[in-house]
Amino acid sequence: MASQTNHIHTGQSGEDSAVNFLRTKGYTIRFRNYRYKRAEIDIIAEHNGILVFVEVKTRASDKFGYPEEAVGAKKERLLIAAAENYIYHTNWQHDIRFDIISITLGTTPVIYHIEDAFH
Repeated sequence: MASQTNHIHTGQSGEDSAVNFLRTKGYTIRFRNYRYKRAEIDIIAEHNGILVFVEVKTRASDKFGYPEEAVGAKKERLLIAAAENYIYHTNWQHDIRFDIISITLGTTPVIYHIEDAFH
């Protein structure tokens, strides 16, 4: 059970870091942890008139690969479905983008922002 608790804490810590990172870059956070059916969008933000759907992946180390490598085709499909639902319900009529923020924790955490990660 401790492993599951650590996993949740790591993910939450990563999302908090990603929100702070985006805010320093001028993003406005519109929603966190938006859920639609079996999908969850970690962060929905707005930047320069673009609605940005952000998937955050956090790992304690890169020992087993980089965090962003964990976003596969199934995850992309779920994120797109959730984004479509959000767009419909908010009547968003402008551009959108999907980003990934990859965070590797450690002595000095590394944040890697991948803009327009997929379509």
